[in-house]
Amino acid sequence: MRLTTDAVIIREKNISGDDRVITALTKDRGVISAFVNGAKRLRSKNASSTGLFCYSSITLFKNKDTYIVNEASAIEVFFDIRRDIEKLSLAQYFCEIFMALAPQEEPAGEYVELLLRALYNIAKGSRPLSLIKAVTELRLLCLSGYQPDLVACSACGEYEREQMYFDKVNGRIICSECIRRIGERVGEYTALPAGVLAAMRHIVYSDISKIFAFSLKDEGLELLSGITEKYLIAQTDRTYKTLDFYHSVKNGII
Repeated sequence: MRLTTDAVIIREKNISGDDRVITALTKDRGVISAFVNGAKRLRSKNASSTGLFCYSSITLFKNKDTYIVNEASAIEVFFDIRRDIEKLSLAQYFCEIFMALAPQEEPAGEYVELLLRALYNIAKGSRPLSLIKAVTELRLLCLSGYQPDLVACSACGEYEREQMYFDKVNGRIICSECIRRIGERVGEYTALPAGVLAAMRHIVYSDISKIFAFSLKDEGLELLSGITEKYLIAQTDRTYKTLDFYHSVKNGII
């Protein structure tokens, strides 16, 4: 079988000799692994176009269960991301969560578009990294079947109250009056300032072309980023090494 598709390279691994194994998020086949023969040779036409973060048009041959890259042509290589360690660590984290949540052997055009928009925003530096992180985490969860219900309080149906809370386990919001009425413990939920709730609704329900088009003050952005991160971890029930590395870089530990 021969297939040509656009893909973002989300992992690369050099193997014996001059060869490389890549993991690619493709529009037509989702997440796949493929061999790139001779990728480490200086004159290899596929070397730069199958590197990490590259967005390329790749031609694949499939032999039984194995993909082999026959040809690759770079569309965007995102060099600027590699010049800043915090940007680099965030992009690596995105690659890990897309690898975990994007489908395999199924069309994944929406996933590719989301990852590309995230990488473009990181590279351009036009948005705070905390904003890009929160948007990408929450929208990826929506694509993957973990979309939270942020329309109204899950108990009384009110769109807005003086204080709303987020339930990261069940992916819902609940107002303070219903928490008191039901007898729930407030400490089990995260308080949502109005601006943060509005931002979450924007990320979940807006057209993908507009999901990064909002602003919050630094304090609100950090709260938003913390909420989306905890929601992702709660829903996927796993940890991410690249996330730990990103926090180490961001906090100046590395």
